[in-house]
Amino acid sequence: MARHAQVDDETLIQRLTQVFRDYGYEGASLTILSKATGLKKASLYHRYPGGKEQMALEVLNSAGKWVGENIVAPLNSDQTPEKKIKYLAKKLDEFYIGGKGACLLNMLASPDITSGLFTKHINGAFQVWIKSLTNVLVESGFDPKESKRRAENTIAMMQGTLVISRGMNDTKPFKNFLKSLPDILHHK
Repeated sequence: MARHAQVDDETLIQRLTQVFRDYGYEGASLTILSKATGLKKASLYHRYPGGKEQMALEVLNSAGKWVGENIVAPLNSDQTPEKKIKYLAKKLDEFYIGGKGACLLNMLASPDITSGLFTKHINGAFQVWIKSLTNVLVESGFDPKESKRRAENTIAMMQGTLVISRGMNDTKPFKNFLKSLPDILHHK
């Protein structure tokens, strides 16, 4: 008779996500992963025969799916640019737990990003975000080159405020970024 999983897949991914957000890939030991998930190391290996790398890939895929459905698709919808950016701010706040959640792309990046385990995933994710935001800015009247520059700066600002919020244990920098997000649509 087969044993039932002690932790359902969705809960397991949520717990693994939190570990990778808190410790990064290198710092997420099997002991920490086991404790956080409530599963023994053998059970983790049974669920993820590829070990920690497979766990991190599953977390990236889950986050990518959520971002695709809740951020990228709405940015590519037929709503006005203003509504898209307002919705983006709301969903970023949700995804990053009000500025308390570190960016998985940053936490899973290898010190040598050119040859890291997740380099293609990380690069692809940033490219999709930048392209989607660039399209919104073009739609709002900016030329393509300026739109891409603003999109890249916006993503950089988001990443920076997440790091600052985490480093200072204060979500205000991230919250201020979200409040200023609609300003990217204004010609200056």
